[in-house]
Amino acid sequence: MTRFLQPLRRMSAPRPALPQILASAVRTGGFASLVAIALPSIAAAHDLGGPMGGFGSGFGHPLAGFDHFLAMLAVGLWGAQMGGRSVWTLPATFPLIMCIGGIFGMFGLIPDETIRIAIAVSLMVLGGVIAAGWRAPEWAALVIVALFALFHGYPHGQATLRAADPAAFTVGFVVSTGAIHILGIGVGYGLKGIWNGNLVRALGGVIAVCGVYFLFK
Repeated sequence: MTRFLQPLRRMSAPRPALPQILASAVRTGGFASLVAIALPSIAAAHDLGGPMGGFGSGFGHPLAGFDHFLAMLAVGLWGAQMGGRSVWTLPATFPLIMCIGGIFGMFGLIPDETIRIAIAVSLMVLGGVIAAGWRAPEWAALVIVALFALFHGYPHGQATLRAADPAAFTVGFVVSTGAIHILGIGVGYGLKGIWNGNLVRALGGVIAVCGVYFLFK
C-alpha cells in the first residue's frame, strides 16, 4: 500500500514557482549554454545591411547588436530586482511598444544619429537604476521602459523593410526580445541573493558603462 501511495505523493507535491526554477537554473549553470548561444557580437544591430529573411533573421536581429541585447537584458534584470508585478509588466511592455517604434522606423521619422544616442542613453539609464537599486513606482518604471522601447524598435522597423517576409521577421524579433527578457529575469533572480543583491547592482553598473561606450564610440 505504501509503495502504491508514493507515486501519488510525488505527483501531489507542490511544484516550485517559476522564479525559483529560474533562480535554480542560474545557480546550477543551466543558463550558461543559453548565454553562450545568445551572446551577440559587439556590432550594433542597426548597422546591419543587406537583405533579410523571415522569422530566423528577425529572431537573430536583437542578438546581433550588443547594445540592444544589453537593454533587453536590463529590462528583465530590473523587473526581477524590483519584484512583484514588475517581473512581468516591464518585459511585457517593452516588446509591445517596440513594435510601435518599428512602425516609426519604417517611415524614417527620426534621424539615425538621434536613435543611436537614445539607445546608448537607454543603457546608461537602465543600468543606472539597477546599479542604484531604485525600486521605482510601477508607472514610472513603465514610462522609462516604454520610452526606450520606442527607440530600440526603430532600427528593427528599418530592417523589416528589407525582409523577405516582414510579418515573420517582426514575429521573430519580438520572440527574441521576450527570450532575452526571460534570460534577464532568470539572471536577476539567480544573483539576487548573492551579496545582498550587490552582484545584480554591479551588473547594472557594467551595463551603464557600456552605454557610455556606445555613446562616445
